[in-house]
Order: sequence, then C-alpha cells, then structure tokens
Amino acid sequence: MGTSSTTPPRRAPFIDIADTLIRAGRALGRVRPARLEKRYLLDHASEQTGLEDFGDPWFHEPFDVLLKAVNEEAQLNAAGDFSAMLYFNQVLMHRLLSEWWFKRHPEILERSVKRPVVIVGPMRSGTTRLHRLLASDRRFSHMRSFETISPVPRQDFEQVLAGEKEDFRPVLAKRVMRVARLANPRTLSIHPTGPYEPEEELGLLVASLYGMKHEAQWHVPSYAKWCEAADATPAYRYMADQLRLIGWSQQESSLRPWILKTPQHMLDLPALLNVFPDARLIFTHRDPQQVVGSAASLAWNQTIIYSDHADANAIGREWLRKSHLQVERMMAARESIPADRMIDVQYDDVERDWRGTMERVYDFLDLDMEPAVPGMEDYLERAKDLKRHPHKYSLEMFGLTAAEVHERMGDYIARFDVPMERPTGQAITTAGALSAQS
Repeated sequence: MGTSSTTPPRRAPFIDIADTLIRAGRALGRVRPARLEKRYLLDHASEQTGLEDFGDPWFHEPFDVLLKAVNEEAQLNAAGDFSAMLYFNQVLMHRLLSEWWFKRHPEILERSVKRPVVIVGPMRSGTTRLHRLLASDRRFSHMRSFETISPVPRQDFEQVLAGEKEDFRPVLAKRVMRVARLANPRTLSIHPTGPYEPEEELGLLVASLYGMKHEAQWHVPSYAKWCEAADATPAYRYMADQLRLIGWSQQESSLRPWILKTPQHMLDLPALLNVFPDARLIFTHRDPQQVVGSAASLAWNQTIIYSDHADANAIGREWLRKSHLQVERMMAARESIPADRMIDVQYDDVERDWRGTMERVYDFLDLDMEPAVPGMEDYLERAKDLKRHPHKYSLEMFGLTAAEVHERMGDYIARFDVPMERPTGQAITTAGALSAQS
C-alpha cells in the first residue's frame, strides 16, 4: 500500500479477494453473470419496482453510448462488471421511483428552484470546502451525502414523514461508505465525508447517465467525447426536478436558495444557465499542478478498483486534457455572463484567511455573514475529524511534469492570476483543517 513520489498506489487487497470470489461464484453458478445490456437492465429495474415510466427519454442516448464504451473499452474485471450492474440498476430504479413520486405528489414539480448559488471550479480546486462552508448557513438548502447516494426516497417515505418509520437511506449510505473504504482506503483522504455531510449534486446528473463521474471510474474515451459534444440541458432539467424532489423530502422551504457544486459545471455552463438563468456563480481557482495531479490521483484510485488494465500515464494525459478543456469552456462561457453575477475565489486566499474571503463572498451574495459564522467554525472543527490522513500524489506518478502543466494551462493561470507553487518533484501532501477539502 506504500506510495513513492513517482509510483501510484496499488489497489486494496479487498478488491482482489472480491474479484476472485465473484469469478468463483460465477463458475459455480452462484453469482449471476454480468449482463450489461440495455434491454435487460431496463426490464430488470421495472421488475424490481413494478414501474415502467423512466421519465424524459433523453437519457437513452447517453445510456447507449456509455454501455457500448463500458463493454468495448473499459476492460472491467469481475468486481468491475458486478459493480456496474448494481450501479446501472440503482440509477434506473431511481428514475422509475422519481416518476412515481411526481405522479403521486404533483406539487413537487411546482417547487421553486430560484437563484441557486453555484460553485464552479476544476476538480480539486477547493469547491468542496467552499460548498461546506456555505452549507453551514441555514439560509441555504444543500444536499447531504446520503441523498447523493440515494436521491429518491423509497415508496414508504410518507411513513417516514409521519414519524412512523426511519429513513433507510442514511443507513444505506453508511454501508456504502464502509464498502468504499474497504475497496479504497484512500477514499477519506481524497474526499472526506459522512452520511449527513453536505455533498455535491453529481449524483443527480448521472441520473441521466451523463457526466464525468463515469470517466473518473471507467476508461470510456468514446463516451467522454460524446458528452463533450452534447448539449446537456436535458440532464440539467432532470437535475432540477431531482432537487425539487429532494427539497420536498427534506420538508424545507422552497424559498431557500440551493448551494450547488460539481466540477461538471465547468464544461456545461451554458446548459446550467439555460435551466437556472438567475444562478449566482462563485468560481474557484487553484494552481493547476495541484488540480491536475489530484484529479489524476482521484481517477486512478477509482479506475484500479474496476479494471486490471489501468495505465497511470494515460490517466495523467487524459486528466491534463480534461482539466484544460474545463478551463477553456469556463473562460468562453464567462464572456456572456454579467460581471455582477459572478465572483472569483482563489484556493490560496481561503487557506490564508477563510473569514476574510468568506466576507467577500457574502458581500457578493448581499447577505450578512455574521449569523453563519458559528456554523462555519463548527464545520472547520468537524473537518479535522473527517480527514485524519493526508492525500498524497504527484504529477510524476502519472507521467507528467510541472512544465507540461504550466504550458498547457498558461492562459488560465495568466487570466486569473493563479498563484503557482515551485515544483519540487516530491509527492504533494494535502493536509490541514482547511486543505482537507477538495
């Protein structure tokens, strides 16, 4: 499990054991073979729920492209295709249950989703930290980790609202997180969380079988190209409806603006603004050495779980390309966004003076920050317990150099005056109460 500054970590022995057991179970006929076939997956989800309406049919096209890429490009191991079956089944069941709830409670779709505050930044640029600081303020709505894992309540949820049953979703989230830590013990270093911690809405975009989450766990280059060329507006519309459902399940006022964030927004700002035209945007910026190295590390640590053929250098090149595309798309989209609708926040500024930086953010939002300060201080204390081990990575682990990153990202660095660290060639350690968050 050790890691040098030039060698990426190996996967946990748990995955090798699981892979062996699944293969043995299939050989003995006790574990069903993987069937990553669209018709089978749709029918299986319908049989489990007794429902047939999957909602907006837009998802079929990315689903087709993703399944083809998973089958032809991802080179999944037995643990990988087993987990893929579970994943697709969950997404499809959630779509069926969402439509069931919308029909049962039409008022859900009438809920307002006005003036969301959307944090937009490259992966690993401090978006999680800023998101959780703002989510500490009860004047905003936010998702929690268990809602990202299970955004759609079960059909007995009205009994939960009546106080007759416990919501099973947080219990399930604890189990999922426990397995995730066995599969990848570095999970808490890369992205510390807990069932009730504020979490991003990426799970709502993947409900349309769309987004970078799939690229960060599977080698699916043809799917990546499809997503990069697609108009994601339908996925964002579906995400908005999922937010309405979650707000209803939280029994929160629809007048409270949502705090949103996921790196996917860097690629899809036009789609986001088509659906949320009054969004207020907070852009985060960080040294691209850190962004690219950490993004590659995150993708590596996911991909090695599901495939025996992960290539560290290929992952490094891909996430350098992807990070560059994110900042290019973001800079182009900003040209048509009014200046009073956006603000820029440097990762290093939050490191040096979180309170002063947040005061500037609150001035932008036209809100008094003082009522939120106790919650923010509580979060910063809690963050120390969430992350006990630093996230270590380096560009060299993924066949990259600082000079290569600087050359590729030079326009972005210059435009936003991003502070740069002197390259050392040593493994980068992200630690500390503030640095603990991505």
